[in-house]
Amino acid sequence: MSERRPFLLLGELANPYRLQDIGIGPLPIYTIRLSGLCRTYADAFDNREVRPGVHHITLARTAGWWEQSHLALATTDQMKQMVTWLDQGRRGTWRPVKPAEGMLHFETQPLMPPTPENISWNGSVESVEVQAPAFTGPEIDLKQVMVAIHANYGCYDNRGRLSRCAHIGQRDFHENVFRRGSSKKWADILDIC
Repeated sequence: MSERRPFLLLGELANPYRLQDIGIGPLPIYTIRLSGLCRTYADAFDNREVRPGVHHITLARTAGWWEQSHLALATTDQMKQMVTWLDQGRRGTWRPVKPAEGMLHFETQPLMPPTPENISWNGSVESVEVQAPAFTGPEIDLKQVMVAIHANYGCYDNRGRLSRCAHIGQRDFHENVFRRGSSKKWADILDIC
């Protein structure tokens, strides 16, 4: 365990079948709560194996937001292997970073995220206006956690708002929301160390 580091698993990387397909090997995985951060669609499309393809998931800030996700304890080689798979042969498309905002906690109970009606938008910033449920597990030191973010285009820009994975499924996103070339730069959606 001393050779492993916390690595957030978002999107396809949270799929055990995908991890097996990539050949990651043994990987301890835990359920966690993201606070102040949300999973959102990257403005990128992966059609290597399925048509029309998969929209990968990245991380973005949202004040007051909470949702469940997964955290792995990965070796450096496993982290590199996951980022290389996301890159699709285009080195530097995805970048492993340490988030400088938000909070992570181990989560022991089912957790429903805020509803779309709980989110207010002032025309430039979205935030959640309801009280978050109490934490059920200890906090994870964010300074130790790595996550892969889409470094070329950041996340999808849905007319100024985020398309959160908790509210919009993959197929619905592709068929009813996605317009190629509409993105928020990653530096505008997440502060990193």
